[in-house]
Amino acid sequence: MRRLAGLIVVPLLLLSTAACGDSGGSDSTSSKNGLPAVTAGSKFGEKPTLEKGEGSPPKKLTVDVLSKGDGATVKKGEALQVNYLGQSWDSAKPFDNSFDRKQPLDLTLGAGQVIKGWDQGLEGQKVGSRVELGIPPELGYGAQGQGDIKPNATLVFVVDIVKATQVPKSAKGSEVAQNDADLPKVGTNDDGKEPTVTIPKTDPPKKLVSNYVLESKGAEVKASDTVVLNYSAFIWKDRKQFDSTYKTGRTATFPLPQLTLKGLKTGVVGKKVGSRVLIVLPPDQAFGDQEQQGIPKNSTLVFAVDILAKV
Repeated sequence: MRRLAGLIVVPLLLLSTAACGDSGGSDSTSSKNGLPAVTAGSKFGEKPTLEKGEGSPPKKLTVDVLSKGDGATVKKGEALQVNYLGQSWDSAKPFDNSFDRKQPLDLTLGAGQVIKGWDQGLEGQKVGSRVELGIPPELGYGAQGQGDIKPNATLVFVVDIVKATQVPKSAKGSEVAQNDADLPKVGTNDDGKEPTVTIPKTDPPKKLVSNYVLESKGAEVKASDTVVLNYSAFIWKDRKQFDSTYKTGRTATFPLPQLTLKGLKTGVVGKKVGSRVLIVLPPDQAFGDQEQQGIPKNSTLVFAVDILAKV
């Protein structure tokens, strides 16, 4: 089972290796637990400056709450928005930060979208908190490293938890009739289990299809939103499933402005959060005449999509 996310979202590594400059600010915060101190930009929302680590790095995940927020406690499975700055223990130069981009990072906690040190270190913290994480290699990028991050590097992050959104297990809403015999039929269960998708033995439609299966009363999705989805995806021709978040047990979080699979973005925009949608993508709305990881060129694709939340 191949994961589609790497094909349909403009690559934005959670912890990319973009070069970063020094931050401003004159305040400082001493860290506990032997983690590097924040020497400037210590307030929530400010870009921090971190000292280089001293002595031996921590062997286990180390979490220091630099300032505690008064929001809800963050739980596994929630959609988070965070700002962050990261650097290696033995360096005073950040390898990445979201503050310069002025765009928080969206992720689903515990869904494997980030390194393990983040999934473990952020769970149980409160929205509005600034936390510092000391992450040993086995919870970071391990022996392979990542870009400018050396193999077996201990990582240090300052993370501001901006927002947390609860994510339901399934779409829920009014069932919408599926009367067109020439279109796939999608199951209407709302128990969190993968719905059935039955593709007819007919020629696929030439134009994009985006139909409600379950219609909720949630807010409409905008093209600028970040959405949390569960989906099951098939190739029309051989009715072969090529991806499923249900199989992996991990929802997918997609910033729609970065979504490059045109038909999927078009099929989601304008639909209501909490709904289940059948989306059929003709080749010109999918991967066109390009083969993609075993998906033949000129393939029509079928998605059953639960729009669980928008962040």
